[in-house]
Amino acid sequence: MSQTEPSTGKRATSKRVTDHLANERTFLAWIRTGLATITFGFVVQRFGLLLRQLGVKPTLIASLHSSTVIGVGLTLLGVIMMVVALINFLQNRRAIDKEEFYPRASLSILLTILACLIGLLLAFYLAFTG
Repeated sequence: MSQTEPSTGKRATSKRVTDHLANERTFLAWIRTGLATITFGFVVQRFGLLLRQLGVKPTLIASLHSSTVIGVGLTLLGVIMMVVALINFLQNRRAIDKEEFYPRASLSILLTILACLIGLLLAFYLAFTG
C-alpha cells in the first residue's frame, strides 16, 4: 500500500525497501532454479530418446522408458517450484508490509525432499542403463 506525502504529493517509499528487494531476489532465484530443473528434465527425457535411437537397451523395464518418467518428473518439479515460489513471494510481501514476517522452512524442506527423490530416481536410471 503506497501513501502520498502531503507536502510534496509524491508517493512515499516503504520503510522496508531492503526487505522487499531481498524477497524479490529470493523469488527470482527460485524461478531460475525452477527453469533449470525444467531444462534438466527435458535433457534427461531426450537422453533416453537418444539411447533408444542408438539401439541401447536398458536393463530396466524397457517399455517403461524410465528417462521419460524422470524427465517429466523433473519438469513438473520445476513448474511446482515456480508456482510455490510465487505464492511464497506474495505471502512474504504481505507479511513484510504488515511487519509480521516470520520465515517458514516448510517450502524448503518439501522441495528438498522432492528434488532428492527425483535425484535418486535419476541415479538408479543411470546405474541400470550404463
